[in-house]
Amino acid sequence: MIHLLKLSVGTRDVAGLAEWQALRGVTDPPLRHQTRQKPKRSAEIEDGGSIYWVITGFVRVRQRILEIRDEAWDDGTSCAGLVLHPELIPVAARPVKPFQGWRYLAPEAAPPDIDPMAAAAGIDALPAELREALRALGLL
Repeated sequence: MIHLLKLSVGTRDVAGLAEWQALRGVTDPPLRHQTRQKPKRSAEIEDGGSIYWVITGFVRVRQRILEIRDEAWDDGTSCAGLVLHPELIPVAARPVKPFQGWRYLAPEAAPPDIDPMAAAAGIDALPAELREALRALGLL
């Protein structure tokens, strides 16, 4: 098994990614992300791999990749369709420098999952001004 690491370009937070994906899943099912290059290690990814989303410079969530398909964009150009499970699983935030495309991510290098209830409780316990300052910095 291997994972992918991908920038979520234009997304300001996890809620924005969830909103975009919810719309995409309804208007053009199944929920998937299209990318120009098909991973050569597709079989390993489909064997339990996830896509780890980088949002505002930090890995923040992951999604299971259910299937990798050969597809085409509207102009007929070939691409790969990464069919995604709709659940976004929070992970321990880790900074990542910008890059283009996607990168393989070994399981031992992947950030660990965090309990969404524990994460929400911890954030809610912070003073309101601190939460807003962290949001402004893209850390929440």
